[in-house]
Amino acid sequence: MTTLQSVVRRRRALAAAGAVSAGLLVLSACDKPTPLATVTVGTASVHSEATCGGEGETLKTTDLAQCLKDKDIESIKVDPDDTVRFGVDPDIADEGWTILMNGQPLTDSSTKTYRTVPGSVFFNAQYGASGDSTLVTIKEGEQNVTGLWSFKLEKDS
Repeated sequence: MTTLQSVVRRRRALAAAGAVSAGLLVLSACDKPTPLATVTVGTASVHSEATCGGEGETLKTTDLAQCLKDKDIESIKVDPDDTVRFGVDPDIADEGWTILMNGQPLTDSSTKTYRTVPGSVFFNAQYGASGDSTLVTIKEGEQNVTGLWSFKLEKDS
């Protein structure tokens, strides 16, 4: 019986080692998610992986224009009296990031992970807003754009 038990133990050990190896192989094939950007208004927040890029490679100018037209983006209600808070992963901050409003720079580039903007800015014609919603995009990169994270801010009054 002792020989039979040792054979069974060896088979179990080999099966366990095979399962662990297969699991590691599967995990190594997974793509690393892109860094997240978050928009918070009061107690509500939305976050998103990159709409385009976010993997460290420079985006082409033609791709940038197409990304800014993307309609499948997160949205959040904003009362013009609220403060809108933008947060980015350190990976984004390290490259420098800018807040764009309807495709135009709203802020200077920053390497901080957090910025605030008054909610009224996003619905003020003086800043290029029109209507009750605004496309806000976080652009990663100062010289070369490496990622875009877009959000739709909807007026809540």
